[in-house]
Amino acid sequence: MQQYLKFYIDGEWVDPVTPRTLEVENPATEENFAVISIGSAADVDKAVAAAKRAFKSFSQTSVEYRADLLDKIAAGLQKRVPEIAKAISDEMGAPMWLANAAQAPAGIGHFAITASVLRNYKFEEVKGTTLLRKEPIGVCGFITPWNWPLNQIACKVAPALAAGCTMVLKPSEIAPLDAMIFAEVLHEAGVPKGVFNLVNGDGPGVGSAISSHPDVDMVSFTGSTRAGVLVAQAAAPTVKRVAQELGGKSPNIVLPTADLQKAVAGGIMNMMTNSGQSCNAPSRMFVQKDQHDQAVAIAKATAESIKCAMPADAPPGAIGPISNGNQYQKVQDLIQKGIEEGATLVAGGPGRPEGFNKGYFTRPTVFANVTNEMTIAREEIFGPVLCILPYDTVDQAVEMANDTVYGLAGYVQGPAEEAHAVANRIRAGQINVNGARPDFSAPFGGFGQSGNGREWGEHGFQEFLEVKAVMGYTAA
Repeated sequence: MQQYLKFYIDGEWVDPVTPRTLEVENPATEENFAVISIGSAADVDKAVAAAKRAFKSFSQTSVEYRADLLDKIAAGLQKRVPEIAKAISDEMGAPMWLANAAQAPAGIGHFAITASVLRNYKFEEVKGTTLLRKEPIGVCGFITPWNWPLNQIACKVAPALAAGCTMVLKPSEIAPLDAMIFAEVLHEAGVPKGVFNLVNGDGPGVGSAISSHPDVDMVSFTGSTRAGVLVAQAAAPTVKRVAQELGGKSPNIVLPTADLQKAVAGGIMNMMTNSGQSCNAPSRMFVQKDQHDQAVAIAKATAESIKCAMPADAPPGAIGPISNGNQYQKVQDLIQKGIEEGATLVAGGPGRPEGFNKGYFTRPTVFANVTNEMTIAREEIFGPVLCILPYDTVDQAVEMANDTVYGLAGYVQGPAEEAHAVANRIRAGQINVNGARPDFSAPFGGFGQSGNGREWGEHGFQEFLEVKAVMGYTAA
């Protein structure tokens, strides 16, 4: 049993104020393999106090100093990719091929992009007789999820460090081990004491203490919309800035003029990656009614070709388990709900895949003849489950795509000019046209109940800045 019983506070690994532990489960085996300490408000108080002390000096450091620090962190993460990938695979079930190819390297990408943004950013600008200054917002609290754990830590910590902020991180208690390695990397890179602090714990014990703390100037949260509401409510009395990246039910509009084989097969593979546990997953596929049956055949063949495998030896393209038991049961319940509400089960279905009698493995599932009123079309499932919804006209497809409380991402497949015109009509924060590759410099965040604020690149960096107007800076 691996033990991670200390927190990283004020540049040191320290014991929790009150000893309390939690075992970490491997979702592929349903066996506990590590134990962490669970913190409390008292630990948050210590971490926030350290961050507040450190802010006075760190906020005054030079751009080049902070950019060099980001470079050192990126280099440190690069050296430990195999270790980080293994930790992520063990704690949340990502297949090793995905952990090595995307889960671990994503953190490096955010630090590299942010260093470039920092070196080219103008912190001062004169408008008329007024000087506009961009200054770090202060002490930040970060609450991060288990589905892309290092990615979500890095896309908050990197811009906060770049801006000159200090911080307290609460990683997911379901996937905390990669965060411990991350803290070691920051320490080895020479991040000054108190600038970065880590307290493990759950939402009620540590997350709420961070969100409500009077000395935290900003809280950035990634997770479910339900939990995001609680974070915002806890933050409201202290009027701190709240940035949230929440749920999604992203539409994927396959235009009648698209290459149907490529569009449908690609949409299925994109949906199933990471076992469907991505907030921007293209979970609602819209196909023209006359092409519905052909699309269903393609979807069925593609979904049935996707293997479920133990993470350690999964071949490329295979999926691992759902990350925890509660989420697994939610996914199973929603699959059953789809059947009960009359959707056509095309592939997959309830229960584990053949050959598995333990682990939170879920069959790659596709429903057809789905209507936008069905539960599976409205609720975020967060598992390897895709809905196919037929439409008559492109206008109707756009209308149905926008008929959701969410607005994180959208996808369009078809000839470029036509696809871009449709992309402009989708109410979502990030639109992917024809399978575009991820871009860490592009802003990421949503409309509606998918959250507020943006992460990644320059827009993510600016979330950590306040604007000061110095009037009378020049003579009129």
